[in-house]
Amino acid sequence: MKPGTLYAVIGEADWIYYGQIAPDQKVGFLRRRDRDLAEVEAVLASPVMTVISVAFASVTRALRAGFWKRLGRFSVLDALAAPRSTVQWPAGTLSVTVWTDDVASRETRVDDPAIQDMELMSVWDAQHHIPARLTAEFGEEPAAWHVGGPIRRERQIKEEMAVRFPDEPGHRLHADWVPTSVR
Repeated sequence: MKPGTLYAVIGEADWIYYGQIAPDQKVGFLRRRDRDLAEVEAVLASPVMTVISVAFASVTRALRAGFWKRLGRFSVLDALAAPRSTVQWPAGTLSVTVWTDDVASRETRVDDPAIQDMELMSVWDAQHHIPARLTAEFGEEPAAWHVGGPIRRERQIKEEMAVRFPDEPGHRLHADWVPTSVR
């Protein structure tokens, strides 16, 4: 998990995606997928699609199981070196904290338009969560409704849970909930 390490990742429908380790040890997945491994130079010319925290131990398991393959260590892409904000959303609230460079930078509401594309603070499993997440991020095929990540999708999941489980108090939306208007 050293910065610059590039991995090929087997996703859903046997697509191969690519992720590079960022200086903060998150994985920056590139907006590229192939049926066969591509040349590293072409892969590294692709833009960054999303940056995700992946559990280190799960990467080791995914490597052993053949779902991830180490392609080598290269210069870190500029887009991965830039500071990134993530959002901490405590359960049962609409108030969130935006964190930048491991510092709480501001408080806001979950429906703040400025944070909708920011990543929810979470850690993903390399083998069990990342394939579905990459399908959702790439956006060519329909993704499972329950795959979150960015705040907008996390809000849509809460709205879907409220519809699917209307009698469950834990899935009811707050009285001042602002809909995502996706339905």
